[in-house]
Amino acid sequence: MTERDRLTALFHALGADADAPDWAESEIEEGLPQLARYRLLRTVWQDVDAWSTAAPRWVNAYRADGAAADSVDRALAAGLTPEDLGTLAREVARETAFAVLHALADPADGSLPADVEARLPGWRLAELDAEGVPTGRHLDALHEDFVELEPKGTAG
Repeated sequence: MTERDRLTALFHALGADADAPDWAESEIEEGLPQLARYRLLRTVWQDVDAWSTAAPRWVNAYRADGAAADSVDRALAAGLTPEDLGTLAREVARETAFAVLHALADPADGSLPADVEARLPGWRLAELDAEGVPTGRHLDALHEDFVELEPKGTAG
């Protein structure tokens, strides 16, 4: 089995059906940690989508005990359904996830003077191999692929 076949199979296992060969080729030819990128973004989308797909469960849980219990009760009393709340929550989660991924790429948000910003630390998300050893490759600009990988279907 070639490295391309191995990577393509792993992308397929993660659900990257149509684009799996392209992601594998990019990792091989460009040396980019595409499998690690895809795996992370897939996980983020699963968490984002859960706000919609699991809405009845979390709405009930929030009503029973949570800081937002009163807000959820008022929304339901106003005629919103758990599915409506799930759609809204998913959108908030999507926007938040995008903002966090963007901040990973560019921590400077313009809220501080340039001389202060220049003295602040940054960060970097690094790829590890299957044994947990750093590969030396970094997952940069994840927000650029985030929108492209939004799941299609009822939640996406």
